[in-house]
Amino acid sequence: MTIADHMLVGEVGFAAWKSSDAFKGSDLAVEISERVRHEFSIFAESTSGDVHVAEIDGVVAGWAARDGARDYVSDLWVHPGHQSRGVGKTLVLHILNLISADGYPLARIDTHASNTGAIRLYERCGFAIVWRGIEFSKSMGIDLEKVHMEKALP
Repeated sequence: MTIADHMLVGEVGFAAWKSSDAFKGSDLAVEISERVRHEFSIFAESTSGDVHVAEIDGVVAGWAARDGARDYVSDLWVHPGHQSRGVGKTLVLHILNLISADGYPLARIDTHASNTGAIRLYERCGFAIVWRGIEFSKSMGIDLEKVHMEKALP
């Protein structure tokens, strides 16, 4: 992945974050939004995990990452212009195959409790909610209601 790809990954991630259901009707402070934009801009170059990119006609449509624990899907972001086209599902299934190939019996993923679109996608991919509660978001610097989801792997 090139430096230009790092920047594109950040832009796609931030666009997807802004368009998600997670904060509809919320008035997030400008400094929170800028903090999140910055975190996306440095993610690809600073992660110690894997970043997998989906392209459509040579354009980055979305990406997923395994940053941290190897049985954990840490990130899934699809540009708003490419949502509802199977990009997210393809990326999730790709990461699940990697986790399974690494020998893990279980895959994990988290999202905001109000991100109904993401929760529906993850449920269609076989995940189930195993926890709902409040967690501190390091990237945003605030407490958020989150869900943790798991899927048993073959």
